Amino acid sequence: MSLQFTDEEFENSWRELDEPQLEGGWELFTETMGVKIYRLLDKETGLYEYKVFGSLASCAPELCAAVYMDLTYRKHWDSYVKELIEKEFDGQKAIYWEVKYPFPLSNRDYVYVRERRDLELGGRKVWVVLAKSSPETACSEKSGVLRVTDYKQSLAIESDGGQGTKMFMRYFDNPGGMIPTWLVNWAAKSGVPGFLKDMQKACDNYKNYLEKNSN
Repeated sequence: MSLQFTDEEFENSWRELDEPQLEGGWELFTETMGVKIYRLLDKETGLYEYKVFGSLASCAPELCAAVYMDLTYRKHWDSYVKELIEKEFDGQKAIYWEVKYPFPLSNRDYVYVRERRDLELGGRKVWVVLAKSSPETACSEKSGVLRVTDYKQSLAIESDGGQGTKMFMRYFDNPGGMIPTWLVNWAAKSGVPGFLKDMQKACDNYKNYLEKNSN
């Protein structure tokens, strides 16, 4: 199978931990709960791509990476997940993810591939996870659910020097259909900090979850 992601894509992600790359039109969108969110207008779609800089105060990066990768566990702590599973479609491994949208909007689903690399960089340890839509994957669409075919996300994390994690996230998502502007803004301004808060709680509870489900 051909490589889904390049070394350069991984490097571009972890370098943001050292020096945020904000030239080319990135603007500060909001700052809340210690999280800075920047956005860049995608002229082709009229939608925004986002960069998120923040931290998880009491979650070590190894734990953060494990929680982020554990799809089964995410179904326990992410209330927006309707279905989330990794499986093979005609021999190609991919992830199917259906996301709950508020009434009267249709749910969205994603078929995507991802790759995690644990990197040693001159004495530093950095974890990077890249993900993107895989429209070529043979996964049939569901009636009443809109398929998102333009999605990409990257996550880079390392120790904050203490007990927590320094984090960079970049994402773009074209949900299709007629999404009200207020909902798009809410998702960016409130949804991202809310996700990080839930992620922190998920890290705190992960050990108990593993113990309960070890049998």
